[in-house]
Amino acid sequence: MVTRIPLAERLRPKNLNDYVGQQHIVGEDAVLRNAIVQQNIPSMILWGPPGVGKTSLAFLIAKELERPFFSLSAIKSGVKDVREVIDKAEQLMNFNQEQPILFIDEIHRFSKSQQDSLLGAVEKGLVTLIGATTENPSFEVISALLSRCQVYVLENLNEEDLISLIQKAIKEDEFLKNDTIKIKEFDALIRVSGGDARRLLNVFELVVNAAVPYGKIITNDFVLQQVQQNMARYDKTGEQHYDIISAFIKSIRGSDPNAAVYWLARMIEGGEDPSFIARRLLILASEDIGNANPNALLLANNCFQAVNVIGWPESRIVLSQTVTYLASSAKSNAAYEAINKAQALVKQTGDLSVPLHLRNAPTKLMKELNYGVEYKYAHGFTGNFVNQEYMPETISNTKLYDPGKNSAEDKLRQSLKEKWENKYGY
Repeated sequence: MVTRIPLAERLRPKNLNDYVGQQHIVGEDAVLRNAIVQQNIPSMILWGPPGVGKTSLAFLIAKELERPFFSLSAIKSGVKDVREVIDKAEQLMNFNQEQPILFIDEIHRFSKSQQDSLLGAVEKGLVTLIGATTENPSFEVISALLSRCQVYVLENLNEEDLISLIQKAIKEDEFLKNDTIKIKEFDALIRVSGGDARRLLNVFELVVNAAVPYGKIITNDFVLQQVQQNMARYDKTGEQHYDIISAFIKSIRGSDPNAAVYWLARMIEGGEDPSFIARRLLILASEDIGNANPNALLLANNCFQAVNVIGWPESRIVLSQTVTYLASSAKSNAAYEAINKAQALVKQTGDLSVPLHLRNAPTKLMKELNYGVEYKYAHGFTGNFVNQEYMPETISNTKLYDPGKNSAEDKLRQSLKEKWENKYGY
């Protein structure tokens, strides 16, 4: 029996017009499309979630430009491999060949020394670098290399894109086009994919293989049944990556340290990057705990620093301490809700003028215009507080921060109530 190449690989686009999604960068007159047409692309970082076409786009750029193409995986390659490619690029340059494209998949997994080894080649123009990453390059790519690259953000595919991929597979794939495939509902396929084209096609092929021989119609229930039976294993490269981290975060938010440390163990055993886990804990410490326990953010920040110094396997202990503490802590999303409300208010009301008494007055003219004249310096009053207006007049009395219902924020609420009396309704 001949083993088939996976559907996601069989359906890789053959040209830019065949490429699905990311119209904001490769659509007609989009910035990257224009750079390709003009045969003048910069070194770049393609940043986006799994399965949105980063690798395919890199291949297509090289194909469109008819450039030599070298590909390395950051998981499997080291400094020696990088230097071998750079040596080959230098040889091509000596023979007046086109500048090659060097594609580094999962570039965020390269160490500083590995990234340093790329820097010289990029600076000298020996290669055009295309790095792919699922992580924020500001954290994961050294500043010297990042400053020489254009960052393009790729987005999850939308429902229309995903359905068009399924229809394309049915119509064009060498195996599926010969099957009688009946799809009644697309919802479960779209939901399970999470905007990940590779996952969508893998799940679709799995479902088709289970449905077609028995003449079954593909429904939402049938899709979910097949997924639950066949895709339980954690895969840090995409299949359940976001499902596991979601369960992890929700367990901490739900104050269940037992479930939280279980999902932590799942990620550790799956080979997850400890920095990825620690960053999510930093976010959670403010979003879900906040002022209910300010020490949570301090511990999460120390955890982030520690795992980047220690590495595996000892980082698991630091992570476990932080996870169990955060899960057991009092919870509040008041700070998170406050900034959401504030941003919504800014979008609604626009650029309101800063009240005169709050304005800075560094020049004589500004002083003559009464900038800052009626400002009252809080530290000059009893209790370091004075009742004065700090908001633009049209939104005066608008309460954005509503302290959570926990002992720490109850004290904050009482203090604010004593200071502002009835102004904000505390």
